[in-house]
Amino acid sequence: MDFDLIVRGGTLPDGRVADIGIVGETIEPKLDGNAGTTIDARGNLVSAPFVDPHFHMDATLSYGIPRINASGTLLEGIALWGELKPLLTHEAVRDRALAYCDWAVSMGLLAIRTHVDVCDDRLLAVEALLDVKKTVAPYIDLQLVAFPQDGLYRSPGARENTIRALDLGVDVVGGIPHFERTMADGTRSVTELCEIAAKRGLMVDLHCDETDDPLSRHIEQLAYETQRLGLQGKVAGSHLTSMHSMDNYYVSKLLPLIAEAGVSAIPNPLINIMLQGRHDAFPKRRGMTRVKEMLALGIRVGWGQDCVLDPWYSLGTADMLDVAFMGLHVAQMSSPADMARCFDMVTNVNAAIMGLDHLGLAVGKRASLVVLDAGNPVEAIRLRPERICVIARGKVVAERTRQDTRLAIPGRPALVNRRHVSS
Repeated sequence: MDFDLIVRGGTLPDGRVADIGIVGETIEPKLDGNAGTTIDARGNLVSAPFVDPHFHMDATLSYGIPRINASGTLLEGIALWGELKPLLTHEAVRDRALAYCDWAVSMGLLAIRTHVDVCDDRLLAVEALLDVKKTVAPYIDLQLVAFPQDGLYRSPGARENTIRALDLGVDVVGGIPHFERTMADGTRSVTELCEIAAKRGLMVDLHCDETDDPLSRHIEQLAYETQRLGLQGKVAGSHLTSMHSMDNYYVSKLLPLIAEAGVSAIPNPLINIMLQGRHDAFPKRRGMTRVKEMLALGIRVGWGQDCVLDPWYSLGTADMLDVAFMGLHVAQMSSPADMARCFDMVTNVNAAIMGLDHLGLAVGKRASLVVLDAGNPVEAIRLRPERICVIARGKVVAERTRQDTRLAIPGRPALVNRRHVSS
């Protein structure tokens, strides 16, 4: 057969060297035909696209508007977002989000789940991001989460606005139980939000226990409701930072419940370690949930980006390898298998959490993939290298030449690029 595009000689994450043939938007079997376009990937890593299951696109690239988060805390970030919301316009939210999507494509990030605040009665950000979703559909899978940022019950109108947002076509039910006025209200919000999702056949992704308080245990209720309502495989608890501080005996009971319920976990290492532990002296908690313990019990864990240049975080580049790099360090996942697993978490595992079964490098999957200037997944995390080519739905959407550094040192190589082959 004839192919529209062939990626020749790339190294797959499992170490195999293979050609990948593409017809239209699909990866096809057999490579015994001609190709309209050929990408030479010899010596480079070819991967499924990067996927971010937790982001805030309504706030991205707004850093410094109307001011900077002076304390660096989560709560000041929320307060600052409250100051920014009245200043938002449809055009500003849309334009910043589209600019971020350009960054994302350049980094091979082709699927994003973004929480969008529904506590503004205008639902301005919801409508702006629904427009963005349509615009980027040819190259990015964009999922929107109806997120009552100021609390489903704590913020007047938030419950009704959540329903309105879902009626407009928002994909996922979100919430923030630990930000309600009482633990009881938080528990009640978990129950109601899961019931809304079950009734509508939607997924659930709650900001859950994003606090240093070890008594914030809404993940337990989330696991219970997931089983009660038959939502297994469709629910994620994001952040889960309180688990860093929880009693070990309680965690020994909690983690099997999460595993049994099929609830996924989405820690966000860059932001979690920046925001948590701000009230500590030393020893200082870093707020990372119990990633290795979860993985040992078969809980599905993915890494999320969360924020880029917004009221909560002053850095970021839309590079999911930055996220994996930081997560690897904080979770102390230093074995070769663990490091490779961190790469899988920002590609295939994150795609599974979002229900994006069409992504991957197998025959019949959507032809969205990335060619990286690295030899294998661990080297990719170490280098966070150039994305030499990004293909979305069978079309090349971003390219970059390899950026070797030229040296002028007598007796040393003329070029260096920091790739390494073990002897």
